[in-house]
Amino acid sequence: MTLRFVAPALALTALATSQTALAQGQACVAPADMSDAVVYAMPIAFDAARNACANRLSRDGFMATGGDAYIAPFRAGQDQAWAGAFRFLKTFMAKDGAAQGGSSADMAAMIESMPEDALRPFVDALVGQMIAAEIKGDSCTKIERGLQLLSPLPTDNVGGLVAFIAELADLKDPPVCAGPATTGTARK
Repeated sequence: MTLRFVAPALALTALATSQTALAQGQACVAPADMSDAVVYAMPIAFDAARNACANRLSRDGFMATGGDAYIAPFRAGQDQAWAGAFRFLKTFMAKDGAAQGGSSADMAAMIESMPEDALRPFVDALVGQMIAAEIKGDSCTKIERGLQLLSPLPTDNVGGLVAFIAELADLKDPPVCAGPATTGTARK
């Protein structure tokens, strides 16, 4: 997965908030919630990439021959990962709302007032569109190669690895909270 592919996936995944903690006065995302967001968003990202790259990938490439089997455990884990992904989203949206002149509390209250089940299809569609819009034709084979490289890892490890990389990279939009090395909280 290229950074161009991972960033939108994380942004979409950011549709969930962590157990809102503060890092230097700024909301941060729990690593476990980021992991859940990755697990939740992977099938959406996979479908977006497969559709955007339909005419650019080989019929005997990884996405055509092993992609569905690879993404199946992520699809199976979406229901369990939703709670953490939703917390991640709320944190991201609250931070984004504050950056655009709104108050974090107002944005968080608005998201909190919406039923989670009603938001989920909206989140899925929005994330899929965001990811598809970021995929450039010349990155299709790189995305496929990245997925193939990740394919031996268990689902939770993929989410945990992305959260760990985000923490190491010292992401600031929103930052990843310092915390124990765990995978998704919703699945524990």
